[in-house]
Amino acid sequence: MSPGEIAAVVAAAAFVLLVLLLGFVLVKLGRTLDEATIAIRKAHENTDPIFREANNSLSHVNTQLERVDGITANAQAVTGNVSALSSVFTATLGGPLVKTAAFSYGVSRAIKARRAAKAAADGRHTLRRRKRAAR
Repeated sequence: MSPGEIAAVVAAAAFVLLVLLLGFVLVKLGRTLDEATIAIRKAHENTDPIFREANNSLSHVNTQLERVDGITANAQAVTGNVSALSSVFTATLGGPLVKTAAFSYGVSRAIKARRAAKAAADGRHTLRRRKRAAR
């Protein structure tokens, strides 16, 4: 056997070894892809009930939100009515109440001033009498 034939046999053996190695890798890759396909199929089968439940939950949430919208609209109407009522109360009774309060304050100040003046006048006379009596 010549060196060229030996080299050809070694090259052929290396090529066979490379083909066997690639075949082994391809078989493993095929099994991995099969497992991935099965896992994806199971995940797809399990997601359908989850999506149905999520859709059902969203429907209930939307129903509750519609109720909350109604309650909010009613609360807004009540707030507007209370505001209008307070405005009417202020317009009709606010002015006379302020006038009455001012009048009663003025009368009470006048009475206090009159009492103070009377007490001061009584006090002066008693002091003068005491001074005259002391002389």
